[in-house]
Amino acid sequence: MSKSLVSFVFNDRPGVAPETRERILAAAREMGWRPRPSARSLSIQRSFALGLVLRRDASVLAADAFFPAFIAGVETVLADEGQVLVLSVVADADAELRTYRNLARDHRVDGVFLTDIRLADSRLDLLIELGLPAVTLGRPEPTAPFPSVDLDDQLGVRQTVDHLLALGHRRIGYVAGDVEMLHGRRRRASFVAAMTEAGLAIDMIEDTDFSAAAGALATQRLLERNPRPTAIVYASDPMAVAGLGIVHGQGLRSPEDLSVAGFDGTDISRHIFPTLTTVDSDPLAWGRVAASTLLQLISKGHADDVHLPAAQLRIARSTASPPQPSTTSPVRTAIPATPVPH
Repeated sequence: MSKSLVSFVFNDRPGVAPETRERILAAAREMGWRPRPSARSLSIQRSFALGLVLRRDASVLAADAFFPAFIAGVETVLADEGQVLVLSVVADADAELRTYRNLARDHRVDGVFLTDIRLADSRLDLLIELGLPAVTLGRPEPTAPFPSVDLDDQLGVRQTVDHLLALGHRRIGYVAGDVEMLHGRRRRASFVAAMTEAGLAIDMIEDTDFSAAAGALATQRLLERNPRPTAIVYASDPMAVAGLGIVHGQGLRSPEDLSVAGFDGTDISRHIFPTLTTVDSDPLAWGRVAASTLLQLISKGHADDVHLPAAQLRIARSTASPPQPSTTSPVRTAIPATPVPH
């Protein structure tokens, strides 16, 4: 076989008869031979790498179980395709945009995953300018010329409120995430809509940055209300776990004195006490589907939007009927929470 014919086969180019293609692949399998990525990248101008840029405080990211699971899902696809993930963690918007420019200029990645979609997201115009293929996690507003992988996270929040209402709760607090992020805004809007339709007050909402430290401080503020809530819904599991720590530190019990519900369906939610009622969003599946979609976009020039199954409520032991007034435990001296990182 000529070298050019072998090259056509391993670069998946057309014009090779099926039986010839199979003969070449069979010979390679017998010899244990695989093409060298660095040589392939030179010949077809591909880096065989995908990029993920996360604008998060490192300490906040370390406590967020979503992204490790998402990355694991991505890696399961990339490993089979002989590709790698280039991860960059940056502190601010300027560093984020600079990182995308560097990745494109140096041809370090063939495409990127765009997470934490924001209002009037400047990254979208930048990626169009750079000609860098991208897949967005969630649908941007307004829409962008990139395929998206999203799921309905509003249904899970509504299911959580309905579950608490069915248990008899009427004073329900909400610890929201960053409302500049579209998924934080959507979850907050879903909570407000469910409470409004039930004819209940929505005066116990605390906006945060999705971090556990912020969730702890928000919980402390809600517990200082008079009357305090009988249930708190959190926009993420890390905030809910931190909230449980504040609850227990003040001498209260969950769910006897306060019901708690999270969002994400992280593995840790199954192993804390009490086990956490939460909304399963399956970040591992997000990672797999997002990686497959981005690889298709890069290789074929187009890919369809993917709508994952809606996130669903998983009921556990951290929610129960509200306490009766005569049995409500007093709030003891609060244990100071860790300040919110800036």
